[in-house]
Parts: sequence; structure tokens; C-alpha cells
Amino acid sequence: MSKGTETRNRIIVKAAPLFNRKGFDGCSMQDIVEAVGLEKGSLYGHFPNKEALSIAAFEYAWKETSSARLARMDTVANAIEKLKLHVDHLVSLPQFSGGCPLINTIVDSDDGNPALKKLARNALKQWRLYLQNTVAEGQARKEIRAGVEPEDVAALLISLFEGAMVLDRLDKKSGFLERAGKHMNAYLDTLTDRKT
Repeated sequence: MSKGTETRNRIIVKAAPLFNRKGFDGCSMQDIVEAVGLEKGSLYGHFPNKEALSIAAFEYAWKETSSARLARMDTVANAIEKLKLHVDHLVSLPQFSGGCPLINTIVDSDDGNPALKKLARNALKQWRLYLQNTVAEGQARKEIRAGVEPEDVAALLISLFEGAMVLDRLDKKSGFLERAGKHMNAYLDTLTDRKT
């Protein structure tokens, strides 16, 4: 890896938590200069503007977050168990610094930055499709009842956990995520076809 690539990656790694905690408008290039320990000109040598850096930072933060949430799911064959493993990751794994980059970016870009809003919309779509496909594959293998709507399962899981994460952060107590995990696992048990 070239020195320029290493520096660019270091900037992204340091900038991602700042953007995630402070948002696009709240995070200044000076904040990033101080975190990275480079001159402002060096930042602009790697990123033409703050928006380009914020996009790279979101992509990094979301990749880290989604990789952790989906870790080892390919080692589980049964769809219900795969979804339960995902739930366990959502509940037990540490959050990216500053919280979930998806919900933070959705809220932050709602009234502003269209490029970040588009990235967040695409990230949400990919997560939703992954969950829908997991349910559909489980239905094809007769692990999940045929009448279950994959879109409904994905929407419920995402809404429940993103909401629980926000409530835990707002209330400064843990508990919403754990309760969401218990309820989601109980719900997932109702999706099986008990006749087979």
C-alpha cells in the first residue's frame, strides 16, 4: 500500500467517528485536522472537499458496522438461526463510535446533504434486501412459513433495533436493545412451520 493510500485511509478512520458523532454540519475540517494530526492542505490533497470526505467516512463507518452485524451469518444454515445470530450481534456488539452511522446519517442528512442521504438510503436498502432474502431462502427450505412476508420481517427488525439504539442513547441507560432482542427472538420463533 502506498504512503498516500495509507494517509488517505488514516484520514477516513479518524474522520468517520467525528462525522458520526457531530454530523456533517457540526464536524469541521479543523476538527479532522486536529484528530489526524495533518495540515489542512494535506486533507485537501486527498479529498477535494468536506462532502467527499464525509462520503468516504460514512462508507467506512457503515462497512465496519454492517460487517460486524453480519459476521458469521454465512456459517449458519437455518434462516431462523441466522436471523437470531443477527439479532445477537445487534444487541451485544459495541456500536460504532457515536452510534449507528445509518440512523445518524439519515437524521443528519434529512434536511440537507443529498449525497449522504442517497448513501444512507442505499445502505438501508441493502440491509433490508439481505434480511428479506434470508427470510425468502428460509421459506424455500421450509424453515419459515410460506405466508410470512419477508418485507414485513425486515421492516420490523430494522425499525425495532434502530429505534432501540436511539432510545438507549437518549436515555443513557441500557435496556431497550436487550428487550428488543428478547421480543424479536420470540417473534422469530413464531415464523417456523411447526408441522414440518
